[in-house]
Amino acid sequence: MLEAWQRIFPGEEVVGRELLARWSQPHRRYHTLDHLALMLAVIDEHAGLADDADAVRLAAWFHDAVYEVFAQDNEERSAALAVRNLEALGFSQARAEEVARLVRLTAGHAVAPGDRNGGLLADADLAILASGKPEYDRYAAAVREEYAAVPDEVFRPGRAGILRKLADLPELYRVVPARAEWSARARANLAAEIRTLLGAP
Repeated sequence: MLEAWQRIFPGEEVVGRELLARWSQPHRRYHTLDHLALMLAVIDEHAGLADDADAVRLAAWFHDAVYEVFAQDNEERSAALAVRNLEALGFSQARAEEVARLVRLTAGHAVAPGDRNGGLLADADLAILASGKPEYDRYAAAVREEYAAVPDEVFRPGRAGILRKLADLPELYRVVPARAEWSARARANLAAEIRTLLGAP
């Protein structure tokens, strides 16, 4: 993974290794290096759809760099971390702020029309929803593990509500060419998990 970081910052190891350590924290079960790797793969495959593909890649690196399970400000703290580090690495303030904007966008995945950078980042972040059933089931199980301290009677309706908000988005995916196919698979996965969470047949 360090090689992926160094494709943007050749030879830079200090910040790259700090980010890898953050993504490898033991309390993480879904928000891990595997999630980051999937996002980067989607971004690399569709880099031509962004206005600044490296800004989107860096937003992926930083978007869950701060991740505390019950915190409400993970994205804001991750955005601030991005600005500090990127400006220290020579990024202009404007470009660092674009990365920070993208990091904040992952809090709710609200993408404005014409936001190509935001669209690609959101598509990459939500790509797991469109995976095959075995991968999706592993994702759902990993999320449950991250919230192991929450009892089932609280977790199940709470998680179902979050999934409903995603399912109710007018567009789950914005820019990837296969967005129609991804959306169909994702909505089927979301519906199946909601039924399981609520004990519906």
